[in-house]
Amino acid sequence: MLYLFAAFYLVAVLGFGLLVSTYSDSQIQAMFIAFFFVMIFILMSGLFTSVESMPAWARTIANLTPVTHFIKVVRMIVLKGSGFTDVLPEFLYIMLFAAILNGWAILNYKKTS
Repeated sequence: MLYLFAAFYLVAVLGFGLLVSTYSDSQIQAMFIAFFFVMIFILMSGLFTSVESMPAWARTIANLTPVTHFIKVVRMIVLKGSGFTDVLPEFLYIMLFAAILNGWAILNYKKTS
């Protein structure tokens, strides 16, 4: 279950990376933009600080990041032994996130020659 969810999570995050690369002019610029967002994603994910202890505005931002849902699912599977029905809402969110970001990246792609 954890490997399945991690595979779909990777598709979502790789879609984010592809989207960043379509907007960037150089590799360095893409690295800095991706680093900026990844740091926000990790710090707001609930890995270091509980999401429930954050203010309401920060909780809203945290729930919009895919890392928050991945951390939640890892805890549910490893600590509680949750099954697919328990992680289904998080799975659907990751699928939606992957579809939106990959679709956006494909639509934004411009051929350069």
